[in-house]
Amino acid sequence: MEEAQQQQISKANAFMRHNHIRVEPAGPDRAQAILDIVPESRNPYGILHGGAFYTLADCACGCACRMDGRKYVTLQGGLNFLKSVSEGRVTAQATVRHRGRTTCLVEVEITAETGVLLAKGDFTFFCTGAL
Repeated sequence: MEEAQQQQISKANAFMRHNHIRVEPAGPDRAQAILDIVPESRNPYGILHGGAFYTLADCACGCACRMDGRKYVTLQGGLNFLKSVSEGRVTAQATVRHRGRTTCLVEVEITAETGVLLAKGDFTFFCTGAL
């Protein structure tokens, strides 16, 4: 998939924009999503909300799937939360581990600016067809 096409898809994702997330291709079958933590990203305890972690991971994984030029929707996602942060930038790195005819398995790691691993997970996507 061309970078311009990927950017167009990202711009159309209002939920992603609402959550202050931007997605960038990172090579074949790879993508990264970046979140600069804002007050709305935090839970009542002042740390990054679990839903923000999950949304960041889902966006990065979906982008990695779409690198083959097809449409995908999330079938399943699991994320293990290891640590949290309250400020700065967090990045989700997603890598396709298996691409089948109708499903795609993607691994994701979320890190802080310092390189500390914050969360790790796997997502499965279903291919709904060509873009």
